[in-house]
Amino acid sequence: MTLEKKQQYTLKIAQANKTQMITILYEMVADYINEAIDGFAIGDRDEAAKALSHAQSCIDELIRSLNLEYELARNLHKIYLFSKKELTASGASGNMHRMWRVRKNFESLKAAYEELERYDASPAIMGNTQKVYAGLTYGRYALNEDISQLSMNRGLMA
Repeated sequence: MTLEKKQQYTLKIAQANKTQMITILYEMVADYINEAIDGFAIGDRDEAAKALSHAQSCIDELIRSLNLEYELARNLHKIYLFSKKELTASGASGNMHRMWRVRKNFESLKAAYEELERYDASPAIMGNTQKVYAGLTYGRYALNEDISQLSMNRGLMA
């Protein structure tokens, strides 16, 4: 994943509520699978394996976030475990078809959670974060970001 993409995810995560965090994880899984597919397509198995490992780490985080008291969570748990197995098998065999199928499933889940986001008005998980303003105000051809209220005391407050 490029540094720019990591910065975008960092900004999204700092401003996300619980539902948006799940959506971000789904998006990250799909991005990592795309990187793995690209790696296998050009013959770079090491980068593809690394991307698949990152995708599985995101799925692990999704598994840890489930409350298995509910039937929906148990169903999602089965989907996540199946997806991890498929990614492991596709990494070992280089079968991109399995990766495409998992990516398609996560894109469908992401679309469902994006719909849920419309109804979730809860505040961001992280409080006391920096405000970032982005726009084409100071650079002629570049997007500039301005961070206000610089503080050493920021992030999740316990």
